[in-house]
Amino acid sequence: MTLQKSWVESANSADTQFPLNNLPYGVFSTNSLEPRCGVAIGDMILDMYAAEEAGLIELAEDPVFDVPYWNDVMELGPEAWAALRERLTQMLADGAAEQAAVAPYLVPMADARMELPMVVAEYTDFYAGKNHAVNVGTMFRGAENALPPNWLHIPIGYNGRASSVVVSGTDIIRPNGQTKAPDADAPSFGPCKRLDIELEMGAIVGTASELGHPVSVAQAEEMIFGYVLLNDWSARDIQAWEYQPLGPFQAKAFATSISPWIVTRAALEPFRTSTPAREKELLPYLHEPKPMLYDIDLSVTIQPEGGEAKTICETNYREMYFSAPQQLAHHASSGCAMTPGDLLGSGTISGAEKHQRGSLLELSWGGKEPIDIGDGQTRSFIEDGDTLALHGAAKGDGYLIGFGSCTGTIKPAVKFP
Repeated sequence: MTLQKSWVESANSADTQFPLNNLPYGVFSTNSLEPRCGVAIGDMILDMYAAEEAGLIELAEDPVFDVPYWNDVMELGPEAWAALRERLTQMLADGAAEQAAVAPYLVPMADARMELPMVVAEYTDFYAGKNHAVNVGTMFRGAENALPPNWLHIPIGYNGRASSVVVSGTDIIRPNGQTKAPDADAPSFGPCKRLDIELEMGAIVGTASELGHPVSVAQAEEMIFGYVLLNDWSARDIQAWEYQPLGPFQAKAFATSISPWIVTRAALEPFRTSTPAREKELLPYLHEPKPMLYDIDLSVTIQPEGGEAKTICETNYREMYFSAPQQLAHHASSGCAMTPGDLLGSGTISGAEKHQRGSLLELSWGGKEPIDIGDGQTRSFIEDGDTLALHGAAKGDGYLIGFGSCTGTIKPAVKFP
C-alpha cells in the first residue's frame, strides 16, 4: 500500500508517524481542554469529543466520546471499529467534502498533553521472545538449560499491576525493595541498584470473552483493538531475590510505560508477517490460521541527564516466538475471562545480534560488559537522571505507521523507612 493523501498537509510527509494510513487513537488535554479522545493526523489531533458533539461522528445511539478513554469504543466491537476508521478516512482524505466542517476541530500536537488512552482493566506480561529467553537463561542457568522445558510449547506469562501502567513522559521513581548480595548472610532493603528496561509491544483487548469459555487464535485476533509500545521497567536485583518459586512480583510492579497512541490492526494489516519457524509442533489450540505478527522496526535510546541521546538497541517485532493472538488465546484457554482494556505485554523483543538485545541485562550481559553511551560514559544498568525511550514504526511505501515514543526519566528512590 502507498501513502494515502490527506488535506492535512503535515500528514503527507514521508517522515510523519501519523499519515492518513495510520489514524491512531489517544487521549489528550490542553490548557483550555479537559482530557478527551483524539485521533492523530500529521502534526494535528482531531478532537473526537467536539466532532461527535457537532454531529460529524455517530458511532452508536448514545455518545461514546464524552469520556476521556477509548474503552466505550472498544466495547462496540470490530464492526464499529471498521466503521469509525472508514468515517475518519472519509473526513480527512484529500478532497473531502467536509474539510471546512472538520478543520475547526483539529488541535496542534504541540499544544497537547498526552494521557493514558484507555482505562487499563488488567495487565499481563509474557516472556515470549526466544532470543531474550535464551540470553537470560544462559546467564543464569547455562546454555544447556537456557530454556525451561515448557518454553517452546506455551506462552509463559504472569499477571502484573494495572495500577502501575503509565503513559509515555511520566517520570519513573526508582523502586525500593529487598535484595540479597551473593556474599551476604541476610537480605537488606533499599533502592534498586540494577534498574532495567524491557522493550515490548502491548496488545490491547477490545472485546470481552465469557468466563469459562476459551477462544480460538482467530477469535483472539478479532478481539484485539490495537497495539502500543510498552516498556516493562524491571528491578533486576529485587527480581533475582524474590522470583523463586513464583516469578516476578515487586520487581515488575512499580511501573510499566506505554506509548500514547493505540495503532489499530487495520493500520498494521499491510505489515503482517509470520512467527519464526517452530522447533516443536504447537498444540492445536495455539495454531495460527494465518500470519499474525507485524514487521515493525523498534529501537531504544538512552539519554543521560544533560547529555545526548544514543541508540542502544535496534530490533523488530517479528522476532516474537508467540504472537499476541496466540498469547490471548492461551490466556483465555483455561476459561479466564478477558475484559475490554486488558493489556498484554509481548515480552522482551530481542534479535540474535548484540545490538538487537531489548534490555540492559542482555546488552551488558548481566553487568559484566558495560555499554558505551557516548561522552566517555558507560552503563550496565540505568542511573538516576537517565531518560530511556522506545521508538517504533512500520515502514510502508513512502509512509510510516508510528506509535509516538515511549519515554520515562528515572528519579531517585523515595527514602523509606
